[in-house]
Amino acid sequence: MDDEYYSVEAILAENQKIQCQFKLEVKDMGHLEGGNEQHIKPLSKIQVPMWMAYILIYSDYADFNIPPAFSARVRNALNAEPRSVKLANLVGQGGVWYSFGKMIMKMLNDEPANEMSRLLVKTFRSRLSEVIDQAQHFASINAATSAAGGDGSIGFREGLDGTERELFALAQESTRMMKKWYETSENPRK
Repeated sequence: MDDEYYSVEAILAENQKIQCQFKLEVKDMGHLEGGNEQHIKPLSKIQVPMWMAYILIYSDYADFNIPPAFSARVRNALNAEPRSVKLANLVGQGGVWYSFGKMIMKMLNDEPANEMSRLLVKTFRSRLSEVIDQAQHFASINAATSAAGGDGSIGFREGLDGTERELFALAQESTRMMKKWYETSENPRK
C-alpha cells in the first residue's frame, strides 16, 4: 500500500475483516478470538482486519479464506449481470469493494490473483457505462425536480462502490458545467 499511504479509501479497505485460520499456536493473543482463552490454538478461525492479516499470512502464522464479498455466489451474480449487484452492500465502511479486492488479489498466488484481477476489471468495465449514463441523466434533470425532493440519483448511488460514486459525481458535475457553458455560449447553434 506504499503508493496509497494517504488514501482514505485504502485505509477503509485495510480495515475490512477477513477470516484467518491459524496454523500454529500464538501465545498471549487469545483476546483476538473474543473469548477467555489466553492463546490462539492451531486451526482456530478468527476474523481479523486486513492490515493484521498481511502480517499473519506473510509470517506464515495463518492462512485466509476468500471473503464473502468475493464468494462464488457473488462472482456468479457479477458474471450474469454486473450492473444489478449492489457492491456497496458487499463490504462495509463506505463500499470499497474494488480496493478490498485489490488487497485480496495481492495476497493470492498467480492464477487466483489473475482470476481476481479479471473479475475486478470486468466488473468495473461492465458497470462504468451505466454509472456515466445515470450521472448524465440525473444531472440533466430540471433543478426544480431536485428542489422538490425528487432526486432519484440517491437510490442509484447507494449500490455503487466508492470509486464508482466518485466517478458518478465527476460525471454529474461535468454534465452540469457543459450544459451551463452551452447555454451561456455566444456560439451560434445549428
